[in-house]
Amino acid sequence: MPPAAQTAPVVVAGTVPDEATKAAILQRARALYGAARVVDQMAIGSVVAPPNWSAHMQKLLAEPLMQVTQGQLTVEGNRVGIRGDVANEALRQQVASELANSLNPTYTISNGLRVNAPAQKVLDTVLARRIIEFESGQAVLRPSGMLILDEMAAALGQIGGRKVEVIGHTDNTGTREANLALSLARAGAVRSYLAAKGIAAASIAVAGAGPDQPLADNASAEGRARNRRIEFRVAD
Repeated sequence: MPPAAQTAPVVVAGTVPDEATKAAILQRARALYGAARVVDQMAIGSVVAPPNWSAHMQKLLAEPLMQVTQGQLTVEGNRVGIRGDVANEALRQQVASELANSLNPTYTISNGLRVNAPAQKVLDTVLARRIIEFESGQAVLRPSGMLILDEMAAALGQIGGRKVEVIGHTDNTGTREANLALSLARAGAVRSYLAAKGIAAASIAVAGAGPDQPLADNASAEGRARNRRIEFRVAD
C-alpha cells in the first residue's frame, strides 16, 4: 500500500441498529487500520438488520480491504458493494472473492474495484493498434471485430466503469458527409455490442470523425486500411 494510503483517514459512516453493533464495528476497524485513522460517523437508528449482521460486518473488515486504496465499502442489508483501486486484475478478483467467502450465501458482493493503472493505457494495450472490422460500407461488425470487442469489454470492466468515448474514423473514399454518417453509425454499433456484453451504455459516448483525422496517407490501400478504425478515449 502506498505511504499516503497508510495514513489517510478511514471514515466509518451509516446507520446501525444498536450501540453494541457500532462498538464492535469500530473496534474491528481500529484493529485493522489503527485507531488514529478511524473516523466514526455512524449513527444509531431503527433499522432492521439481517440475522447475525454485526458478526458478518466484522468479518468484512478484514485483511483483503488493506489491498484497496481510495476505497469505499457499502452495506445495505445483505447487499455489499466494494469500490476503489487495486494493483492488478488478479487482486481485483481476489479481494472480492475473499470478501464473498467470509459471508454466508445470502449476501451478494458487487465488485466495483478497478485496476490502478492509467485507464487509457489499459484500453490502448488491449486494442494494440488492431482494426475493428466492419462489412464494407456498413455499420455491421465482422466476427473478427466482435472478438476484439469482447476483449475491450473485459478491459472496460477493469477500469471500473470510467466514461469512455468511442470514435469512428474512415478513409477519404466517397463523400465527407457519407463518411461522417458511417463513422458515427459504426461507433454506435460498437456501443450496442459492448452494452450487450454488460457495459453500461450510459458510460459510452459516441462520435464520428469521418475522414478528418487520418493516421496515414490515404493514397495507399494500406494507409486507407489504417484510417478505417475505431478509437477508444477515456473521457474522465
